[in-house]
Amino acid sequence: MPPEKLRSLPRTSASYPAERAAALAGVPISTLYYWARTGLVVPSVSFQKVKRWSYADLLVLRLVDWLRKDKPRGDEERDLPRASMTRIRRELARAEELGERLMDIGFTVEVDPAGRLHFGTVTEKWVELGGGIRQYEADALDLIQPFEMHLGVIGPNLVRPGETLRIIPGKLSGEPHVEETRIQTQAIGALEARGLDPASILELYPDLGVENVTAAIRLERRLAENLHEAA
Repeated sequence: MPPEKLRSLPRTSASYPAERAAALAGVPISTLYYWARTGLVVPSVSFQKVKRWSYADLLVLRLVDWLRKDKPRGDEERDLPRASMTRIRRELARAEELGERLMDIGFTVEVDPAGRLHFGTVTEKWVELGGGIRQYEADALDLIQPFEMHLGVIGPNLVRPGETLRIIPGKLSGEPHVEETRIQTQAIGALEARGLDPASILELYPDLGVENVTAAIRLERRLAENLHEAA
C-alpha cells in the first residue's frame, strides 16, 4: 500500500519501532522490513526513515504471517484474503479503539482458515467482519494470544504479556507495562541489562514487588530472544 494511502487509516495511539514491533508480533525483523519495502504491510504510524508500527499493525503482521504459511487444507489457504489490506487494517484498528476494554480476560481477535476476522468477549457473540454475527469456530486463530510461527520466535499475548503485565494501545504508546502503573517493562529490562539484579531494581521501584519485576524481566528476555532467534 503506497504511503500516501496511510492518511485514510485510523489514527493510532500506539507506536513501535521496528525491533519492538517484530519482537511483539513474533515475526522476524527481516520479514518486517521486507513487507514494508514491498508494500505488503506498511507501518501505519510512520513510513519515514524511522519507521513505526501501530498496535493494529502487530495484528496485521500476525495475520499475514499466518495466511502465508502452508495450511493442512491445501495450497489455496496460503493466499491472502480477498478483502484489501486497507480494509483489513481498518477493521483491526477497532482493537485499538477499544482501549482499556482490551484488558478484559475474554477479549479475542481471531482469524479463521478462510481469512475471516472475528472479535469477541466473554459476554458478546463473535462479530464477523463484513457484517453479521457468527458463532465461534474451533479452528480459528486468536491473534491476541501468544503467536509462534517461526522456530524459537514466540510473540507474547498482546493484551496480557504476563500475569501482572498489560498492553493497552492508548497508554504509554502501547508499550508493555506493569498493571496499574506507568512503569514500562522495557525500563526494567534495561536495568537488568546494565547488571542490576531484581533486588537492586526493587530498591529503585520499591512499590513494584518482586513478582512484577521478575515478570517484566521474563518478558524482555523473551522479546530479546525473538530478535536473536530470527536473526
